[in-house]
Amino acid sequence: MSRILLMTLSLCTVILLNITASFFSLNGNTTAEITNRLPLLFLPADYVLVICWLLYIMLFFWIINFNKTRHEMSSAHRNRVTFLFILSCLLHIAWIFLWHFELFTGTVIAKIALLIVLLTFYVIFPKRDNRLYGRVPFSLLTGWIFITTLSNVSYFLMIHGWTGLGLSDPLWAVIYLTLSTAFALHFMYHYKDYVMNLVFVWAFIGIAVRNGTEELFISAAAIFLSAVIVTCIFLFSGRRTH
Repeated sequence: MSRILLMTLSLCTVILLNITASFFSLNGNTTAEITNRLPLLFLPADYVLVICWLLYIMLFFWIINFNKTRHEMSSAHRNRVTFLFILSCLLHIAWIFLWHFELFTGTVIAKIALLIVLLTFYVIFPKRDNRLYGRVPFSLLTGWIFITTLSNVSYFLMIHGWTGLGLSDPLWAVIYLTLSTAFALHFMYHYKDYVMNLVFVWAFIGIAVRNGTEELFISAAAIFLSAVIVTCIFLFSGRRTH
């Protein structure tokens, strides 16, 4: 029971901090106020963030189910799951504080570490365990954190005056979109994970909405790559996972 309590408290802390940082302020600024200081192009419209609250709800239900089924797992597996879940929450908490205290190098390190932890968590599930109470919440979370990690890296580079190796900012945004698509399709092909891919479609459409006609190159690329992912979902849906 203590492990469930620790996991629940960790998640509740993440949620409360996010509410404080997003709707009130932390160290004098909301999360969006800091984000909007720079003209990021690889960034979804604000409405896309509703996915975070869906994730929190799903993770709560996942914890409840984990508590019910924990006796079916080995002690080593339970310990591994508990450790990775709590570590992911701690890294998320660390990122919030680092972001609001404008320690942007630390935010990149925290995001990359969080992504690595989530990928480690992802692969401890059986390959076919794409169930609501199995891998699905972490599919959503891993996809979302991949996108926000790229946004975080983009912000970090921009704030330090990175010149883009001679490439324009819109072209780099399309490169990020392409990398995200490759990441998504990898998990679709190897894990038959369509849920994660829907996160990318959701985010890409949000990026198109945010950029609109002002950055038509980015918006068109985002819509096109969304269509590619949706098409691949239909193409791969009948293929057996080995």
